[in-house]
Amino acid sequence: MKKTLCSTGLRWLWLSVLVLVLDIISKQLVLSNFGLHESSPLIPYFNLTYVRNYGAAFSFLASQGGWQRWFFTVVAIGISVTLLVMMYRTSARNKISNIAYALIIGGAIGNLLDRLMHGFVVDYIDFYVGDWHWPTFNLADSWIIIGAGLIIIESFIPDGKKHAEPADKPEDKPESKTPSSD
Repeated sequence: MKKTLCSTGLRWLWLSVLVLVLDIISKQLVLSNFGLHESSPLIPYFNLTYVRNYGAAFSFLASQGGWQRWFFTVVAIGISVTLLVMMYRTSARNKISNIAYALIIGGAIGNLLDRLMHGFVVDYIDFYVGDWHWPTFNLADSWIIIGAGLIIIESFIPDGKKHAEPADKPEDKPESKTPSSD
């Protein structure tokens, strides 16, 4: 049986595109309306604060000499290609895996584009409680975390339930006709 692209997880790439577009729009709005380190309250416990992240999560390796930009570029490309292959090999019916992969790809490419265009990732979501602040992040980071969380959740789902097809109802089955002896 020949596999069509629509029967594979690649059918879910529209979600990667949507995530990427939302990420680009949000970052462009921040770049257009905020100065570096400028902050504005959004809702309780959340500020919009424009910062530049030269590293990875939690500014990991941010203070290095610049090589980390290219390292994280290669990592993002490698992860995206690997997940694309996994999506191709996964049935389109496996929604949780494909949604997870699509979210991670969209987020990874969003941050990759920042690194290539600016040399840093635009971060702006500042979550805080009192004087405690979580490291500033962006929508792409959120999509990546949600995708990773879905992969973890899916690992707890028994294999038989991941691809379970609805059982045929007796009234849906065609009646078998037996030859009569007229």
